[in-house]
Amino acid sequence: MQLVFSDAQYWEDFLPLTFTRPVAEMRCGILKFSERWQKILENTEISFFTEAYLQQKFPEPEKKESLFLVTNFLPTDSVIQQIKDLKQGEALVYEDELIAAKINMDGFSLHQIEKMTDIKEDLVFFKKPSDLFTYNQKAIDFDFALLTKGRVSQELSSTNGFLGDKKDLFIEEGAQIEFSTLNTKTGKIYIGKNAEVMEGCNLRGPIALCEESKFNLGAKIYGATTVGPHSKVGGEVSNIIIFGYSNKGHDGFVGNSVIGEWCNLGADTNSSNLKNNYGNVKLWNYRTKAFEDTGLQFAGLIMGDHSKTAINTQLNTGTVIGVASNIFKEGFPPNLIENFSWGGFKGDEKFKLDKAYEVAEKVMARRKVALTDEDKAIFKHIFDEY
Repeated sequence: MQLVFSDAQYWEDFLPLTFTRPVAEMRCGILKFSERWQKILENTEISFFTEAYLQQKFPEPEKKESLFLVTNFLPTDSVIQQIKDLKQGEALVYEDELIAAKINMDGFSLHQIEKMTDIKEDLVFFKKPSDLFTYNQKAIDFDFALLTKGRVSQELSSTNGFLGDKKDLFIEEGAQIEFSTLNTKTGKIYIGKNAEVMEGCNLRGPIALCEESKFNLGAKIYGATTVGPHSKVGGEVSNIIIFGYSNKGHDGFVGNSVIGEWCNLGADTNSSNLKNNYGNVKLWNYRTKAFEDTGLQFAGLIMGDHSKTAINTQLNTGTVIGVASNIFKEGFPPNLIENFSWGGFKGDEKFKLDKAYEVAEKVMARRKVALTDEDKAIFKHIFDEY
């Protein structure tokens, strides 16, 4: 059965994170939404129902019987069973929005649906970027149970200090942890395959350090924090999500934030997550083209893919950075930094597209990943249209 991961109405609400990916390819907890659903439903035949310019990279559905699924929520056991039990022409609805349907993608139409069932129980639903870090603890708990059920963790080296219950710590094969402290009293800690926690780190769960990633010497990590694969984190972080392939390798603080892929925060980059007046933080909304109240007292940085900050960059509370921006000028940059900004300030010239390709190729080659023609086409569309 083909799984069709749909952006539904949510793609624009997650910009700038979704400029370069469907909603299903965002990470929260330990896994991407797409990975979580593949694991839940034990199915690897996937496709995406997303923006036309992204379909070049993310395959569109084949015209056949499929399970159509909105991915950006955490299901309960009963909802999972309801999804598995769907028959052709049946759908599940949550808060007046369709979230799952068994339909044929040949001539896709909601008119195919003959029966809709409302889900009555409360679900953890992610509707905007700040929801990713706000509900990250719930996502880590969900994924921890999903990934570790029936499995045995690697042993924690005796050089480390440990507080809490060992059942809340899981260490994958090849991971290295020496001379650090780990505290699971406040939440679970998951250390991925071949990840490394260098000496002198202090980890206070919930934390997910994914495959091949590193906490650098002396890092201070507060939960709920997720560091996606092939990333490096140093200094101090609290309640952040890094999708993967990004580095915050040096001293400096980042809290209550989401950082995309292929980003780099220069040494002593700091992002404020609390206003001086302790008021609610506003974040830019690309749909309404306005700064909107998050209802949160703590909110830091939302950073699109391939963006970079210079050393000593100081970011205001509630900063949103687009794709492939390069921030290096003196002073506090504005709370909205445009895609391909060369400097970080309003009115700065754009980062030239060919130079953006060149930088991306160099950065990705370090992780033995190629910048494809599909990636370049996505870059060009963002450059031209946004």
